Amino acid sequence: MTEIQIAQSVTPKHIREIADTLRIPEEKLEYYGNDKAKLPLDLIDDQQIKLSKLILVTAITPTPPGEGKTTTSIGLADALNLLDQKATVVIREPSLGPVFGIKGGAAGGGWSQVIPMVDINLHFTGDFHAIEKANNLLSALIENNIQSKTRNLGIDPRTVIWKRCMDMNDRGLRTIIAALGGKAGGVPRETGFNITAASEIMAILCMASDLEDLKQRCSNIYIGDTWEGTPVFAKDLNAEGAMAVLLKDAMKPNLVQTLEGNPAIIHGGPFANIAQGTNSIVATKMGMSLSDYTVTEAGFGSDLGAEKFLNIKCRAARISPKAVVVVATIRALKYHGGKSLKEITQEDVHALIQGLPNLDGHIASLRSFGIPIVMSINVFNTDTDTEIQIIREHCEALNIPVALSYGWEKGGAGCVDLAQKVMVAAASCTESFLPTYNLEDTVSVKLNKICQIIYGGDAVVLSDLAKAQLRKYEAMGYGFLPVCMAKTEKSFSDDQKRLGRPKHFNIHIREFEIAAGAGFIIPIAGNMLRMPGLAATPAAERITIDKDGVIEGLF
Repeated sequence: MTEIQIAQSVTPKHIREIADTLRIPEEKLEYYGNDKAKLPLDLIDDQQIKLSKLILVTAITPTPPGEGKTTTSIGLADALNLLDQKATVVIREPSLGPVFGIKGGAAGGGWSQVIPMVDINLHFTGDFHAIEKANNLLSALIENNIQSKTRNLGIDPRTVIWKRCMDMNDRGLRTIIAALGGKAGGVPRETGFNITAASEIMAILCMASDLEDLKQRCSNIYIGDTWEGTPVFAKDLNAEGAMAVLLKDAMKPNLVQTLEGNPAIIHGGPFANIAQGTNSIVATKMGMSLSDYTVTEAGFGSDLGAEKFLNIKCRAARISPKAVVVVATIRALKYHGGKSLKEITQEDVHALIQGLPNLDGHIASLRSFGIPIVMSINVFNTDTDTEIQIIREHCEALNIPVALSYGWEKGGAGCVDLAQKVMVAAASCTESFLPTYNLEDTVSVKLNKICQIIYGGDAVVLSDLAKAQLRKYEAMGYGFLPVCMAKTEKSFSDDQKRLGRPKHFNIHIREFEIAAGAGFIIPIAGNMLRMPGLAATPAAERITIDKDGVIEGLF
C-alpha cells in the first residue's frame, strides 16, 4: 500500500476526541474542520513542563534515501501510548513547495503517519501563508519608505538584505530586478525571493514565546543601512504591529493525530541548514504542558539539527531533553562506507563496517551534551541478520542501548522496544544538557567549539568578507548571540562529498548574516540555496483531482 492508501484506510477520530485525551477544555479549541484545531497559548503550563519528559529524535548524516526520523518519532510516540504513557509527538509543518517538486509529502510514513496527510502537506491551517504575508508586508514597507518624500529614512537600496518569500519552488525568483516602471515604480535594484521556510519570519515564529515576544522580535529585524551607514530595523518602519497581526493565528500550534489516534502537534518549519530546523518553542512547550512524554525531532543529522535544537532552541526556551534517539539505517551506513545508491540494498558487511565511523561521530558529539542516548535502527526488509547483528554489537560496545524500529511496517507496535529503552534512559537523566559554548564566548570561539566538538574538525577559517562582516555585527552588539551554522547537511565537513567521518578538515566561512529578530548570527559555509527549483520531471505533473474531489498523485 502507498502512504496515502494507508492513511485513507484509517477512519480519523474527531479532533475533539484527541483533545479529550489531553484534557483540553472544549472552549479552548479553535476548530479547522473535524480533524484539525488551533491551540491557544494559555494552555502552556510552566509547572507541568518541569515534570514532562522531552525526547529528541535526531539522525546520522542524511543520505538520499532518507533515514526515517519523522517515521521513528511518530512510531515512538504511538508506542509510548501503547505502554500507557501519555505521549504527544511534536513535529514541523512540511513546506508546500517541495510537495510539487521531487520530495512529495512529509508526514511520516507507512503506519507511522500523522493525518490528515493531504491537508498537512497543502494549505493546512494557513500558517505558511500568514508568514509569507508578514514577510512581504515588510518588503512593501521598505520599498514605500525608499520611495517616500516625506517619511524617508534615507535607506540605501543597495544595502537592503530583506527578500520577499513564497512557499513554492520557483528558481526564476532566486534573483530578480524589482521596482521597474519609472519613478512610480520606485528605485530599481537587485533582490530576490526565499522559499517561506527560509524566511527569518519563520525562524522568528518558531523562537517566539508569545505574541509580545513575537512583536519584539519582528521589530528587531535588520533590513539594511542608511546612506550614512546607520543600521535600519523593522521598528524604524513601525512594521512590527501589523506583522504581528498577520501572524496572530499562525502563532498558535496545530493539533492533529497519528494513524493510531494519538495526539500530534505540528507547527512551524524553518530550514535546518540556515535556521534552527525544528518546530516552534510554543509547540514543544504545548506538548510538554499536556503530556508526560513529548517526542520531537530536529532537521538533518545531529551535527546540524540536534546542535541547534540544544544550543539555540533549548537554551532560549529553558528546556532540556531527557533522552536523545539517534536514527540510522543499515543502507545509509553502507552508503557512508562507499556503497553506491544502486547497491545499498545488497548485503555488504565491509561497507557497513566502513560506514560505522559516521555513527560514531554523531554519538561522540551528542555525548558532549551529557544527555542519555538511545540508538534506533530503522529496519528495512533488505537488511540481513548479519548486518543487524554487526550494528547491535557495535552500539553495545559503545555502551549505547539499541533497538530495532519497525514503525513503517507496524506503527507503534513496531517501536515498543525502542519506547521501553527510551523510558529507561529518560528516567536516568537528572541534569540539563551541557551547551557546546557560552553566550559570553566570542563568535570565533563559538565557531571553533562547534567545529571541533560537534563536527570533529580542526578549525574555522573566515574569508576576508566574513571577517569584515563579523566586525560589523560585533560592533552592533550581536557578538553575544548563539550561532546558527549554515553548511551542507551531507557531511560533517563543509564538503558534501566527504562522507563517513572525515578527519583533519577546516570549516570555511564565506560570509555572515544576522537574524537579529530570530536571535542568532549565521556563519555561511558554501552556498545555501534558499529558493529550490523543481525537478526535471516535477511531482506536480502527476498530481490531479477528479470530479468528486479525490486527489491523486500527491504521495
